[in-house]
Amino acid sequence: MIDKINVIQTLRQHIGRNVRHKNIIYEVIEVLEDVPALVLQDCEHHTKIQADQHGEAHRRVPETKTIIIPVDNDGRYDITAVGLELLSS
Repeated sequence: MIDKINVIQTLRQHIGRNVRHKNIIYEVIEVLEDVPALVLQDCEHHTKIQADQHGEAHRRVPETKTIIIPVDNDGRYDITAVGLELLSS
């Protein structure tokens, strides 16, 4: 059986680190425990337009992505399997 607690704790160690995914550098900003998954924020591009409370667009913001991390039956995960490469801090 997968030791989900250990996988989540290990993934949490990546929060704040930079990763490369499809040649774009992202920062790991959160770990979703249900899946498990990493939530990434684009560090290079501010391409999404964010509306204010009145629905008017005034600024560009970074894109966020959720990447599901595969975990095998032994409780090991492989971020390279989804194309993530950890970068040195």
